[in-house]
Amino acid sequence: MDTSTSSRSRVVGETVTRLADDRVGLGRALVNLARRVIAAVAAVARRVGGWLASTITPAGWLLVGLVAGGAVGWAVFGLVEAAVVAVTAAVLLAVSVPFLLASAGLHVRLELDRDRVVAGSEVGASLHVHNPTARISPPGIVDIPVGAGLVEAELPLLLGRAEHVEPVRIAAPRRGVIEVGPMTIVRGDPIGILRRAVSWPQVERIHVHPVVVAIPSTSAGAIRDVDGVATTRIIDEDLEFHGFREYVAGDSPRHVHWKSTAKADRLMVRQYEETRRATIAVLLDVRAGEYGEQPGAAEAFELAVSAAASLAAQGLRDGREVRFITDAGVGERGLRRTTSIRALPTRDRVSLLDATCSLAVAPDAQPIEDVARMAAEAYPATTLAFTVTGPRIDIDRVRRTAFALPLGARSVTVRCEPEAEPTMRAAGSMTLITIGRLGDLGRLIARGAIG
Repeated sequence: MDTSTSSRSRVVGETVTRLADDRVGLGRALVNLARRVIAAVAAVARRVGGWLASTITPAGWLLVGLVAGGAVGWAVFGLVEAAVVAVTAAVLLAVSVPFLLASAGLHVRLELDRDRVVAGSEVGASLHVHNPTARISPPGIVDIPVGAGLVEAELPLLLGRAEHVEPVRIAAPRRGVIEVGPMTIVRGDPIGILRRAVSWPQVERIHVHPVVVAIPSTSAGAIRDVDGVATTRIIDEDLEFHGFREYVAGDSPRHVHWKSTAKADRLMVRQYEETRRATIAVLLDVRAGEYGEQPGAAEAFELAVSAAASLAAQGLRDGREVRFITDAGVGERGLRRTTSIRALPTRDRVSLLDATCSLAVAPDAQPIEDVARMAAEAYPATTLAFTVTGPRIDIDRVRRTAFALPLGARSVTVRCEPEAEPTMRAAGSMTLITIGRLGDLGRLIARGAIG
């Protein structure tokens, strides 16, 4: 390598500046050029290798091997049979190439007739495929990923500028969020030698809501007056009239009751019982151990989710303030393990049911008694609490859960055990309901379980 270096100094005032010139020789330039060429070739080779791996099927690689082996057998040993094999394999490869063409120019779009359904139903969809070019597009198959499954839609031959609409049915058997897409068109020859897949990035989401039932509105809120339930606290202004008392300095003149003043010969003012707006808390137990062993545990938890969603939705329908609360899992803050609760959005029925689609059991969730205690601290104005749990809860824990709620709040525990006999036990402000099917919940409440 030839490298020449020269330097010179220049004095400006008291500053000495040294200027150096490095001249890189031809050898280093060639090395750098060679490195860039090798990197570019390697990048192209990776792309070509990836394309070949995704395009040539195992049957195609067999034909490639036959072409190479037949050519060697004919060139080295002069075997005519080897030449025939090589030519036949090469012809099959060449014939399969046209089947890969004309797929990249297609426009594919999926339209859902709805994006929210109830578990156990279906979603209708329309697959729109448009050929914007003047070329003929051969038949193919459109693969539509649906959650962990796959739906295949057959694509016919499309002439230039033609469009095809293919109806698609998507099953939604269970609660959850289903992602549909991205779609892929697979082109290939009838023999299965070559294949080409072109994907479109469109992804749609389907919220599969839990099954809910209507609950009698006369009892769902446990409140029958206009604004709430009357308390024993006496205040000067509200809706529930209590009595009269003597006027004291600072009372508003508009509260003076003149007829009573005339009879008592002194100023008398009205008094009222304080009323509270009905606040309903729905506590869903997500601790895995409360629902037994699989496969029955999954059915019990789905029953619990549906029951909790039904209670919360009915509360919203009745115009109550509703809190839907679950355990939020275990976290870490510094060296400490922390527990917390999660309040699902209850602005409206749709947002509530959307949020229930992602609910799942957690092995390390805290007991429902602790969830009730934290909910009481976060929402002390709760007047009615529904605790929805699995079949393994006992009566002692039901009592502890009720005692953890705010003072004066009504406690209703809904115990979900699939196919169990529906029962109800009430003691003071505490009620225990056992349901075996979702329809049992509404019937028990209608018979006075919450009234």
